[in-house]
Parts: sequence; C-alpha cells; structure tokens
Amino acid sequence: MISLSRSSFRKGMTLMEIMVSLAILSMIGAMSWTALGQTFLARDALEVQDGVRQQARIALERISRELATAYMSGNITTPNTYKTVFVGKNEDPVDTLWFASLSHHRIYRDSRESDQTELTYWGEPDPDDRNTYVLLHREAPRIDHESDKDGTILPLAYGVQRLDFKYLDPKTNEWEEEWDSTGIDHPNAMPRAVRVVLVLEGPDAADPDKTAEYAYATTVMLEFSNEMSSSAFATGSENAVTAPAPGGGRQFPGGGLGGGVTGASRGLPGSSR
Repeated sequence: MISLSRSSFRKGMTLMEIMVSLAILSMIGAMSWTALGQTFLARDALEVQDGVRQQARIALERISRELATAYMSGNITTPNTYKTVFVGKNEDPVDTLWFASLSHHRIYRDSRESDQTELTYWGEPDPDDRNTYVLLHREAPRIDHESDKDGTILPLAYGVQRLDFKYLDPKTNEWEEEWDSTGIDHPNAMPRAVRVVLVLEGPDAADPDKTAEYAYATTVMLEFSNEMSSSAFATGSENAVTAPAPGGGRQFPGGGLGGGVTGASRGLPGSSR
C-alpha cells in the first residue's frame, strides 16, 4: 500500500508557472486566431470573386442572346410603322447601345406581346460606390426607337468599371467604335458582329483588402445582318451589302403597325466565347 505524506498534497504550481502557462496559451491562441482570420478573409474574397464571375457570365449571356437576334425592319416608308434602329455610342466608361430584337419571352398567357422588343444598355454611377457603375438594361415590348421611353429597367451588373462595344462593318471588314443606322455611314443597316468587353471590380486574389479589375469578353454574330464582303475593296452586286442573301430570306412579323422585317437565316452561331 502506497502511503502519501501530507507535504505531497500541499505541493502545487507556483504563480510564476501559472503566468508562463497563460502566456504560452495566449501566444498559441493569437497565432491560431490570425491563421483562422486569414483563412476566413480568403474564403470571403473567393466568394466575392465567384459572385463577380457569375454576374459577368449572366450579363454576357443575356447580351449575347439579345444581340444575336437583333433585326431591322425593311419597311421604313410604310405609314404608321415603328422605326427600328441599331445605335451604339462610344461613351466613357460605359458605352450605350439600343436596338430592336426578337428575343422577348412572353411570361403571361394570352398577353398582347410578341417576340419583338426594344432593348437599351447604358451605365449610371453606383449610389453605393461612386467609383463604379451599374449596368442598366431596359426592355420595352413596343418598339418606338426612343431609348429612354417606356419599358422595364433593371440592373444587369454592379461594380462595372468599363463596358465597351465594337461593331464589325460587313462592308469594310473593320471594327468600329460607334454604329448609327440612322446616319449616312450605315443607313438602315446593322453590323455583322458585336464585340463586348465587360470589366468588373472585385477583390484582389493576392490581397483581399484591395480591389482588382476583371475583364470578360465575347463576340456575338448577328444572325439577321448582311454577309461579310469577300474583300474590304470588293465591289459589285455579289459582294455588296445590299445584295440578297443566298437561299432567300425568312419572314418575321412587322415592327409595330403594318411593318415587316426580312432576315436571311445564315446558320451561324449566336455567340462565340
């Protein structure tokens, strides 16, 4: 049988030992908290980056889908016909673009709507962050070639640093900064393709406390535009943009009262990424 003396029970930790132990535990806790804090910051930054990527993907997919079916009515002289336009303005830092499209989806049954719609993209300063812009999207079921009238306006993307549209001229095979179907350079005509560059602000992967710019781009082929010229200097009816497309055309309901649009089906993809 083991006998223990009274002195062995009285022996314990001294005040110095307790202070040293507490200091060690405090150091371990501080190191652990710092490591966990950096992990949480990195996780939050990755979540924000994923949100930026998803926002850019959704915005570009919608822009691509709507641009791919852009059209212009050929009956511009018919009385009481709504005039379709394709106008893109080069503005800093967010370009403005409005056009008519066949991309409208009817939501309510028996509603007096068709697939025709008038769309506008433009940017305004973000009220919560004056260093960035909000990309706005307007969709109007009635085509009236007025970019700021009627329709539903919704935000398409936040944290926008830049939105740039470039337009491929089917006559010269060159990219242009602006397009105006109401002007003398491109009367009642659309570009063959539109290049879209969207730059969003997000957290820096190297330093979550800082921000960085993330650029996303796509090129959209317009299904109902004129074919490209075989050469930038080509002349003659075979290569002129006014020549009829091979294989005939496909008829669509008119833009408004009594209007109509003829667009050739090219069999080209709506967009390429």
